[in-house]
Amino acid sequence: MAIVYLALHKIVSRLSKKPNSKLLWFFSIVTAPLTRPVRAWTMPGVTDDQLLSRSLVFYGLLWLFFIALGRMAGLSR
Repeated sequence: MAIVYLALHKIVSRLSKKPNSKLLWFFSIVTAPLTRPVRAWTMPGVTDDQLLSRSLVFYGLLWLFFIALGRMAGLSR
């Protein structure tokens, strides 16, 4: 779900014409807990678009890591 919400936030932020859009505000609120840890690891001055991209990569890799860990432990389907 994290990847879906981050991807939707990235799409909405690119397509939104109004900076005070309610849809953009909604995704900012929903993804704030996901981007906060990534923001702590990045350098100051990172744009929101870069932060969303880095968050997508981070959570995508984390998801793949847990899939691989599960398969190594014999928990695969």
